[in-house]
Amino acid sequence: MTTEPSRSGVTLPDRARAVIIGGGVIGTSTAYHLVRNGWTDVLLLEQGTLSCGTTWHAAGLVGPLRATESGTRLVQYSAELYARLEEETGQATGYKQVGGVIVARTEDRLVQLRRTAANAAAYDMECALLSPEEALEAWPVMQVEDLRGALWLPGDGKVNPTDLTMALARGARAGGARVVERVRVLGVDVTEGPFGRRVTGVRTDAGTVEAEVVVNCAGQWAKALADPLGVTVPLHSAEHFYVVTEGIDGVHPDLPLLRDPDGYTYFKEEVGGLVVGGFEPEAKPWRSPDDLPYPFEFQLLEEDWDHFAVLMDEAVRRVPALAETGIRKFYNGPESFTPDNQFVMGEAPGLRGYFVGAGFNSVGIASAGGAGRALAEWVVAGEPTSDLVAVDIRRFGAFQGNNRWLRARVSEVLGLHYAVPWPNQEMSTARPFRCSPLHDRLAAAGSSFGSKMGWERPNFFAPPGESTELTYSWTRPSWVPWVAAEHRATREAVAVFDQTSFSKYVVDGPGALEALQWVCANDVDVEPGRAVYTPLLNARGAYESDLTVTRVAEQEFLLVSSSATTVRDQDLIRRHLPDGCDARVRDVTTQFAVLGVMGPRSRDLLRPLTDADLSEEAFPFATSRELGLGPATVRATRMTYVGELGWELMVPVEFATGVHALLHATGSEHGLVDAGYYAIEALRLEKGYRAFGRDLTPDYTPVEAGLVFATALSGDKPFLGRAALEEHRERLRSPGPRRRLVSFVLDDPDPMLWGGELVLRDGTPAGQVTSAAWGATVRAAVGLAYVRHDEPVTRAWLDSGAWQVDVAGDRHDVRVSLKAPLA
Repeated sequence: MTTEPSRSGVTLPDRARAVIIGGGVIGTSTAYHLVRNGWTDVLLLEQGTLSCGTTWHAAGLVGPLRATESGTRLVQYSAELYARLEEETGQATGYKQVGGVIVARTEDRLVQLRRTAANAAAYDMECALLSPEEALEAWPVMQVEDLRGALWLPGDGKVNPTDLTMALARGARAGGARVVERVRVLGVDVTEGPFGRRVTGVRTDAGTVEAEVVVNCAGQWAKALADPLGVTVPLHSAEHFYVVTEGIDGVHPDLPLLRDPDGYTYFKEEVGGLVVGGFEPEAKPWRSPDDLPYPFEFQLLEEDWDHFAVLMDEAVRRVPALAETGIRKFYNGPESFTPDNQFVMGEAPGLRGYFVGAGFNSVGIASAGGAGRALAEWVVAGEPTSDLVAVDIRRFGAFQGNNRWLRARVSEVLGLHYAVPWPNQEMSTARPFRCSPLHDRLAAAGSSFGSKMGWERPNFFAPPGESTELTYSWTRPSWVPWVAAEHRATREAVAVFDQTSFSKYVVDGPGALEALQWVCANDVDVEPGRAVYTPLLNARGAYESDLTVTRVAEQEFLLVSSSATTVRDQDLIRRHLPDGCDARVRDVTTQFAVLGVMGPRSRDLLRPLTDADLSEEAFPFATSRELGLGPATVRATRMTYVGELGWELMVPVEFATGVHALLHATGSEHGLVDAGYYAIEALRLEKGYRAFGRDLTPDYTPVEAGLVFATALSGDKPFLGRAALEEHRERLRSPGPRRRLVSFVLDDPDPMLWGGELVLRDGTPAGQVTSAAWGATVRAAVGLAYVRHDEPVTRAWLDSGAWQVDVAGDRHDVRVSLKAPLA
């Protein structure tokens, strides 16, 4: 039985295994890859016609080399797919690999390009640094008098977005999918089941279709579709501008792409002229996600030459011929952007079967092939099959779906595409957002704040009379000595860290132990009052998170995790509750502040403030208990991320300012200082402590990370991912490619490392830095890096090589070890 025909005469099936909402390049790519993964019962619904929303007016640039390896592999696959799609489907895509040139006007930009070239070497991709004269040979239409250098990327290409969409749709149809135009999805049906909410189908203006999976690829309409379901898809549209010029002498179809980020502009050949577009520093927000017009098909917004002037002026500076060249067409089309400039992908937490692929921040065409494959694989496998942490929908909380907040942020995000990508870049708009109860006290003490998961967190404290403004530099910034002072105080005396942004959950109920024993790779069946560090793994045995589990009572556990994984961790635990398990997961993050009191004098500071016995015998490492601290009752846990004696104090928010004041009132005689997250970073790297998202990712297991000891693999406890982890460990005992996380320290104390640098062994690329900082104790840059080898990575092999790190083209000797420098 089928539904009644709609006004457009369309008749829909009454059921499909998967319904995809949106017929742009992302939706069609997802459909294409679902059928290639064996899901043939796929229905794609487009409210207008294919590509009519944002896709059709995209510029069509495809640049595979990205800032991270996971991002690079994703777009690399896109380029490979586009190159073969026409032969496979018979539909032209217009894809052509023409190469690309990125030019640098400033020394800071040139350093960025040198770092990018090193990334290319780490990812085994072709890339070459060019002089201005060589850049002119590659792109003879520009002037180069103001350039410092350039980068040549032979893998860059261009594609026709609409043709690409049609080719993907044809490939999907050939695999069994049905693609239906002019059907508008009005809503998604949801039911409440034993494992929570899940989708059951979609309601359209042509009737209802049952479905076990719904994939929201609706572009700038994605948020409005998700909001009624309680799903957060934080995006907001901004106006994005480019022009197409008349013909220009010297411009030909094989002309490479040109990017001039210091001038905010890009150039691409089109019909003998140039597409001239860019990403201006301050964008022009469009309408709110809840106020988008319908229908809106193949439409542009009003021309705004005044706003475009900053781009056109810079374009003329780079290509003087533009001053005398006519304009064929002015394009002003809305595109959606997310708060962190990364797209949104994955299954929505709290709503099973509802997936999202949206908010592509002007890189949708380049990303579509890889993103569609990754999203389809996630649908089929039930979890990501690679490292998608940076784009995972679970990185956002519900509070980030506020449309006014998103509007304030989008004006900054668009310009980030061509801003210098400082490694410690902080957003400046829509802040402050979430504040610790200590925020005002710390601001008065000279805190320079960063932001994580919306939380305002101290990065460092400036001395009296110094600016708290965060400065950016590839070399050692002005704040490094201040961070070093906090670092030394932690190693030699005592420091207090506001770690309120920690994620905090309670798992309780009769099945709490059963649930956590399965989802935690370490054994958490300990006595009440004990804390255990454990990874959370996926079915492949790779990292999904790492956290600390404290057993508070027989049926109650307290979990403390990183700021960024609040939604992710809870979703993972809930999804993997054993059948019939009676356990509850509650988020208590905002109920408690956390003060880390760390350093060799921490016991001396705390002892007179409490009646509890803090001696080593009475309160050993990994002990956790409630105690009185002055007039307040807090939970004190002997745990450290800096490698010194210390306690993490979990304080009810209403007592936080009083406890902080009490610590400072008695702390001066012990050398107490306030310290920030930059100091934590350097301190933890000297000790070799890992961080999820950088050193621990879904592409690595505890074997590569050197953390098998933090699992229950030596015992017989079952846990999620155990079988895969055992198989992986066994496989790595035989010859074959593998990576291993190692610690390193530079011999030269002067260079500043940030993470991402190329590691070389005997002059040959051998790995990449994951985390780095300047360590005040070792008096040099210190960090962690994954190194590659075809045999087990042993101390003997590490000692037999000459190791270096490439710092923007300069190579510096490093000491590499399986043990941390201060282990």
